[in-house]
Amino acid sequence: MLDLQKIRADFPILTQKVNGKPLVYFDNGATSQKPKVVIDAITKYYEEINANIHRGVHTLSQLATDAYEVSRRKIQSHINAKFPHEVIFTSGTTHAINAVANGFASILKSGDEVLVSALEHHSNIVPWQMLCERTGAILKVIPMNENGELIMSEYDKLLSDKTKIVAVNHISNALGTINPIEYMIEKAHQFGAAILIDGAQAVPHLKPDVQALDCDFYVFSGHKICGPTGVGILYGKEVWLNKLPPYQGGGEMIATVTFEKTTYADLPHKFEAGTPNIEGGIVLGTAVDYLNEIGFDNIAAYEHELLVYATEKLLQIEGLKIFGTAANKTSVISFNMEGIHPYDIGTIIDKLGIAVRTGHHCAQPIMDFFKIPGTIRASFAFYNTKEEIDIFVEALQKAKMMLS
Repeated sequence: MLDLQKIRADFPILTQKVNGKPLVYFDNGATSQKPKVVIDAITKYYEEINANIHRGVHTLSQLATDAYEVSRRKIQSHINAKFPHEVIFTSGTTHAINAVANGFASILKSGDEVLVSALEHHSNIVPWQMLCERTGAILKVIPMNENGELIMSEYDKLLSDKTKIVAVNHISNALGTINPIEYMIEKAHQFGAAILIDGAQAVPHLKPDVQALDCDFYVFSGHKICGPTGVGILYGKEVWLNKLPPYQGGGEMIATVTFEKTTYADLPHKFEAGTPNIEGGIVLGTAVDYLNEIGFDNIAAYEHELLVYATEKLLQIEGLKIFGTAANKTSVISFNMEGIHPYDIGTIIDKLGIAVRTGHHCAQPIMDFFKIPGTIRASFAFYNTKEEIDIFVEALQKAKMMLS
């Protein structure tokens, strides 16, 4: 059981008022709020050990380097990577996906195939489109059904010896659907294809075990798991990271440089050019420690309670339709109210202190599938409450009355 009073006290922002009303923050799918321990760790870094890493013999540089590498090992343990050098710090999920897609440009040839799903965020579509344009490879899409679930029989048909990489999200940001990635990974490997899992929306709710999954790449962002913005993780199997060329050139990622020839550093530095977000990397470890202390089983169980409660309450509103009714989903509800634009709802309930996301959620193909301009998305975290859901439902009723 979660001690909600204690947990909420960890998040300073939750005590503030917005437009004169107590904040109800239901935009966790976009970014999570930060606990005091994370905020304090950011301050501690800049007050006590601020220095560049891996390069200095002086004490502060060594302290910063040690803290950065301790965090890398924390992430390694958290996702159960085999080696710490399989954990690459990036600026976020988008950076991580682009690094892999860029690397595959040296592998793909004309006529090869890349598979993505109809449920993807734009950051797991556009880099692969760009890759296919560069290489002559063909982008193919795993279709979805009306419940917002991927059609596995169609996935099976799309896979072939031409498939070189599959890129699919673990959880849909727009609908909350949890994809059957274990099955998808196994099937991709049967055809010799690599598979990248976009875990940006999954890691706030569950603890991925990359060795048990046997995925080739797993990527996520720190800011969605109570960490800072501007830092993320690219996990890659050692064999793949050694095979792919660096994404960026510069300092840190080199072994030797002459005007005639440059040789690259070993992993992980080969993919970490330039001065990184040192504070972000260190504090991401702090955020992971915080969430593990609460326990991901506890988080998942409580968030499922919130999902069930909110779904029941929302469906009592006449004319409200939920998009994304997968049997297996996380604490995200995407919906519209008949005859009312989602932006108008979002604007009115903001005046009542409620933060939700409206629009296409960087997933326009999903909205095109349902033939809608966008949705209202409420995404719940372990620090939200059923009382907040009641306030939310009441606000929606008021907005409906005003706009009907």
